[in-house]
Amino acid sequence: MKLGFLLCCLCVFTAPRCSASERCDDWGVDTMKLIQAYEGEPARIRCPLFQDLLKYNYSTAHSAGLTLMWYWTGQGKDLEEPVNIRLPNNRIIKDKDTLWFRPAIISDTGNYTCMLRNTSFCSRVAFPLEVVQKDADSCVSQAVKPELVELPLEHIEQLPCPDTDGFFPVNVTPSVTWYKDCISEKFYERVPKGLNLTFLVVRSNYQGNYTCIVTYEDNGKIYNLTRTSEVTVVGSPRDEKPPVMTSPNAKAVYEFAAGEEMLLSCEVFFSFVRNSRMDIWWTVDGKKIEDNTERITISESVDKQLGGAKTIKLALSTKQITVEELKRNYTCSARNSLGEVSRQAAVKEKVGTPRYITELACGLGATLFLVVCLIIVYHVYWLEMVLFYRAHFGTDETIGDGKEYDVYVSYARNAEEEEFVLVTLRGVLENEFGYKLCIFDRDSLPGGTVTDETLNFIKKSRRLLVVISPSYYLKGTQALLELKAGLENMATQGNIRIILVQYKAIKSSEKIKELKLAQSVLGVIKWKGDKSLYSNSRFWKQLHVAMPVKKQSQPKSYCNTFIELYPSRDLK
Repeated sequence: MKLGFLLCCLCVFTAPRCSASERCDDWGVDTMKLIQAYEGEPARIRCPLFQDLLKYNYSTAHSAGLTLMWYWTGQGKDLEEPVNIRLPNNRIIKDKDTLWFRPAIISDTGNYTCMLRNTSFCSRVAFPLEVVQKDADSCVSQAVKPELVELPLEHIEQLPCPDTDGFFPVNVTPSVTWYKDCISEKFYERVPKGLNLTFLVVRSNYQGNYTCIVTYEDNGKIYNLTRTSEVTVVGSPRDEKPPVMTSPNAKAVYEFAAGEEMLLSCEVFFSFVRNSRMDIWWTVDGKKIEDNTERITISESVDKQLGGAKTIKLALSTKQITVEELKRNYTCSARNSLGEVSRQAAVKEKVGTPRYITELACGLGATLFLVVCLIIVYHVYWLEMVLFYRAHFGTDETIGDGKEYDVYVSYARNAEEEEFVLVTLRGVLENEFGYKLCIFDRDSLPGGTVTDETLNFIKKSRRLLVVISPSYYLKGTQALLELKAGLENMATQGNIRIILVQYKAIKSSEKIKELKLAQSVLGVIKWKGDKSLYSNSRFWKQLHVAMPVKKQSQPKSYCNTFIELYPSRDLK
């Protein structure tokens, strides 16, 4: 009997709610309305039914006999239960369409449901509340999303501390501390005043996260509110303008051969325009291409710039383009709230190169290649070519010129250089090349005047060969007299040429002015020791070219001559 009575009572008390629940309009869980709060700080949640879903407000619903009830499902739980608003110290309070937490704690995290109902009507919606802890050594938590605020560049703007209305009585003036990226600093060109931070001028480097911590007293308790705004500096309104298209170029013609990949690029600059979309698209024969097709691929890249401006590139590509596709109309368009711009990409088929032009280009290329090869060959073997020409086609310079000697040798009188002149130079030039040398110490007669005989020998010679060495520059030597005489003869009569052979290197400061003058207008043939001993060395070829052209019969090979002069030297 007792059990039956209890069951009857249970059915009587629960029947109205069950019948209402069966007809209840359940809007589900609206995750887009996630509310986040910091542990230990006040928090509030408002029923979304009166904001978005129903056409009347709380006062109208209450006057119509509708009751607002709150339920919640704790994090990690499945059971929905009524919100306990009778906690000690009134930590959770219901005020009209708002549920207050003073303060919120971690265990308050979960899905909250507000239900508006009477015996004939029911509507409910759920939304999440997340209570988080602040990160270590930080004034905020990275899990809490800041409010996005856009400030125009170089303007005077005011940044309010968001979502603080209604938390404290109107007659209470809270204390507010402002932070930038959680660093308390003395703001330059930014003035904190209560719940507002005034930007005297907005600059690009003022971007960042600004946090205000509001401290106030209510019913003898001290509470803190932490709010963060992510400030982004955008372009000034005076810089707003319609989109500017830089590509495709209106004056350009884009040529593609059939079978190639056709790639067209559309590049548009968008200045920042508040509350405006940035749209860019391709049309083919007037039909908008929004997605990739079997033949056409669309790809987009965005280059973000200062102040919220963007350069957007939209590429249209078609692999193995056909002649028919090249005849279609390809147009790029861009639009924002201030205007629209369109431009056609002039596409045409690439005409192949005529065959005769290809053959002509090949011929010119081959000719150019041959000329380059000849220049390289001449640069490397010009000495051999000059000697070959002289040997077979050159005119003998010694016929009818009245000269007795081919070359007069001027050198410093010391043992080392006398050996070089009398053995090396004389042996090769006379025995190998067949030239007649005049060497003063060998060919002068005793009893004569040195100066007169020197001048006479030089006049009778076709070349003056000067062996340069540090010893050559000693003033007052006979070598200096020979050099001056040769230079004077070359300057006045022009019937003698000077050959400079550097036997040993000398410093520039040691040179006398006559030799500096000669070296400034004449080349120098350098003797490089053992490298210059062989017949194929560059030294003997250069010296042979500088000597007079002279026909000779069956000269000895240089190797044989060298062996006769230096029988003890090893040529291997």
